[in-house]
Amino acid sequence: MARLKGSERAKLPDSAFAYIDSRGRRRLPIHDEPHLRNALARFDRVSFESDAARERARKRLLIAAKKFGIVPVGFITGQLQSARRPAPPLPVGFVTFLLTDIEGSTSILRQLGDGYAGLLDDVRDIVRRAVQAAGGREVDARADEFFAVFEPVVGALEAAVAIQRALGGRAWPDDLECRIRAGIHSGRPTLTGTGYIGLPVHTAARICEAAHGGQILLSSETKAALKGSLPAGLRFRNLGRYRLPGLTNSEALFQVEADGLIADFPPLRIRAGSSTQRGR
Repeated sequence: MARLKGSERAKLPDSAFAYIDSRGRRRLPIHDEPHLRNALARFDRVSFESDAARERARKRLLIAAKKFGIVPVGFITGQLQSARRPAPPLPVGFVTFLLTDIEGSTSILRQLGDGYAGLLDDVRDIVRRAVQAAGGREVDARADEFFAVFEPVVGALEAAVAIQRALGGRAWPDDLECRIRAGIHSGRPTLTGTGYIGLPVHTAARICEAAHGGQILLSSETKAALKGSLPAGLRFRNLGRYRLPGLTNSEALFQVEADGLIADFPPLRIRAGSSTQRGR
């Protein structure tokens, strides 16, 4: 099969490709039978931006195969085997949680309407890629919230910084600002058949809720667990001790600071009088 020349590729419509990424790069040409067979063979070697993008490309390949009268037995078998392959178990013992959510998501939804779904997909893709690159595991993703777990403590920190930098450099529709708040906490939760339970989960969620969009907060437990392994260029600002909603003991909170991150924020989103603040 002859490789498509750039001029030939440019003349093809978007419908001639199974996958178009968020940057508009078109992959897996399916405009004729030879290229479709090649796309079926190469499908598992493509790095898709999300599970949803992978599923859309898979469906387009199957539709094209039907059009050309191809029965993609090997492709279907490979996909079934991949679907049956169990995911590795979530880590137990001492772990670090990263929780994120979108600041002002309701307001953004009102502004974008149906376009909010696309923005949410973009944010999830950015968060998911950063978590995976830092060695973390996705635990859950609901509405505008994302919950991840890490065994190496530093991974959660690296992922959070990468997320904020990526979002900070992103242009959004209608000139709106899309920022996420991030909370990091370490502990020993209990892993059940339905996920993690225990105070570490609740603490991580409360820390995330206390943050502002663009801000990364972490607990003293996470700071202590780093044991001097702080990545170059990162530093912590001590924000003082706060009594987080629903928790008995106060928690020392720190703001992560680094190049490319917003440094100055209003007071944390906790009722006045529930903290003992300190200087820098």
